[in-house]
Amino acid sequence: MDSTRQPIVVELIGRITPADVPLLCARLRRRATGDCAGREVVCDAARLTVADLTAVEAVARLRLTARRLGRELHLANAGPELLTLLALAGLGDDDPDRPSPVSPRR
Repeated sequence: MDSTRQPIVVELIGRITPADVPLLCARLRRRATGDCAGREVVCDAARLTVADLTAVEAVARLRLTARRLGRELHLANAGPELLTLLALAGLGDDDPDRPSPVSPRR
């Protein structure tokens, strides 16, 4: 009954520091072990205030953690700065046949 399970949501809030990255990954691992955890992981960047390489590292590490847990991470509400940095780092959506794991900020 995966349809009743809620997606796992991890928020990027404020300015992400290097010390925040392992904490975000640990939070994702904890939430993924719950009985109500769905297969989808949403990384919500709506409240991210600084898009820098540390934010890119956070997204990359969260994506890797999600894959290790058998899930796929979708980035939501990302600003143009973060999307540009992700693309420059080779972490943008480059497969036109796959549904985009990234949705821009509205």
